Amino acid sequence: MADEAKAKGNAAFSAGRFEEAAGHFSDAIALAPANHVLYSNRSAALASIHRYSDALADAEKTVELKPDWAKGYSRLGAAHLGLGDAASAAAAYEKGLALDPSNEGLKAGLADAKKAAGAPPRRAPSGGADAIGQMFQGPELWTKIASDPATRAYLDQSDFMQMLREVQRNPSSLNTYLSDPRMMQVLSLMLNIKIQTPQDSDFSQSSSPSQPPPQQQKQQPETKAREMEPEPQPEPMEVSDEEKERKERKAAALKEKEAGNASYKKKDFETAIQHYTKALELDDEDISYLTNRAAVYIEMGKYDECIEDCDKAVERGRELRADFKMVARALTRKGTALAKLAKNSKDYDIAIETFQKALTEHRNPDTLKRLNEAEKAKKDLEQQEYYDPKLADEEREKGNEMFKQQKYPEAIKHYNEAIRRNPKDARVYSNRAACYTKLGAMPEGLKDAEKCIELDPTFTKGYTRKGAVQFFMKEYEKAMETYQAGLKLDPNNQELLDGIRRCVEQINKANRGDISQEDLQEKQSKAMQDPEIQNILTDPIMRQVLMDFQENPRAAQDHLKDPGVAQKIQKLINAGIVQTR
Repeated sequence: MADEAKAKGNAAFSAGRFEEAAGHFSDAIALAPANHVLYSNRSAALASIHRYSDALADAEKTVELKPDWAKGYSRLGAAHLGLGDAASAAAAYEKGLALDPSNEGLKAGLADAKKAAGAPPRRAPSGGADAIGQMFQGPELWTKIASDPATRAYLDQSDFMQMLREVQRNPSSLNTYLSDPRMMQVLSLMLNIKIQTPQDSDFSQSSSPSQPPPQQQKQQPETKAREMEPEPQPEPMEVSDEEKERKERKAAALKEKEAGNASYKKKDFETAIQHYTKALELDDEDISYLTNRAAVYIEMGKYDECIEDCDKAVERGRELRADFKMVARALTRKGTALAKLAKNSKDYDIAIETFQKALTEHRNPDTLKRLNEAEKAKKDLEQQEYYDPKLADEEREKGNEMFKQQKYPEAIKHYNEAIRRNPKDARVYSNRAACYTKLGAMPEGLKDAEKCIELDPTFTKGYTRKGAVQFFMKEYEKAMETYQAGLKLDPNNQELLDGIRRCVEQINKANRGDISQEDLQEKQSKAMQDPEIQNILTDPIMRQVLMDFQENPRAAQDHLKDPGVAQKIQKLINAGIVQTR
């Protein structure tokens, strides 16, 4: 019975199911508590899921039961290394090497332990959205929120608690919730920077600089040790003759596969086919032999044979409950073959459908790239068949007439048809951008204006359209940059000059704090999603500068002599994070 539980544990360990493996080894220990191998195996399973304290206890029991067994000291060293005790780990590995001087695993473990003992502690990365999100990970988060009268009540609000837990799970999701004033308040608390409201004055920051969360500091040595820890392996178990034969056939099949891979690299495709076919005869439980042979058929231009092999691989993979990644690979190669055939048949739909099925199995970047290529090929083919510049001009004129009559939705329909007939005409994108602006569809208008500039960078009307959209979106600094780019092409363009004048008025108004609280919060929320703003706020030097503006104005003026610091301060002012008056 103990051997059966041990065999189940070994199988689970080999499959990467370490929790399950530890459970089976525990069952075996209950039946054979004096078996040192069982404690060793469970120690390996526990170490694999980073339960190093439990792994250490099992390793110590292994050494106690069998002090002359070198493998036990390997387990002991791995557990100590996982706990960050490099010195104890090195001592354990040295004891094991005294028993078995040629043991490569013990030698490698000792090298890792010595490297860990001499390595400097790693610094946690800083800057950007993730750096800010990491501030929500430490245990001091709850203490700070509960102790601050302005945030204490948030702990009783279920929707806020849900947001906070999501940020803790995924720090990069912080940007999603910055439009909520409560999250901005907590972010201000954690950054020790008082984000301005219209009632606040000048530059504000709390008096105590923030420190990295102690939990992160304590975890660094342990994390370092984990990265360097060698992967534990289970103890060998006795197998039946039938199992030995099965393993021998699998090993022979793998050799055939390797030979096939070598032939494939040499472009000796016929020989590669022979090796993969032989591998299939030896082991029909590995669908990679089918997918590899399918890849060779693609290179040979035998697309029908490739599709047949891929269909067999998918069917067999379902029967064997193979890794979904392998099934996705078979579908991807089938889609590739179908896309090759579509160059003649002009039918990309079945290839696109096959790539989409592959992505439902596993979202692989290569598959996604091939899907995009097939969809683009289909679109290009349709456009080639539909392309007619003369009809495009007629539709554009109809759209212009509808625009003059203020029938903007009708105008957009005509512009859409004009773009389908001639997608390279920058004027149509400019006109459609104007329609979208009139309808308040700013993101669509901005996209069209940018496309207009992309198609014809010398067309000043494109800059006028883009600047107008950015202005209506209250992105005055970006709008000013757009207008200025247009003026380089036409310095006397009155529309561009008027646009710059309006932007300057709005920027000055915001700098004086002469905007509503709602507009300020919207502006701050957008700014906090800007990576440049995030990096400024997490820069220790800039945080000290902000403190000096509050507590030591003379030192603050010295800081402004640095052009780089002055530029960053102006960036924060323009973003509404800090204000002057």
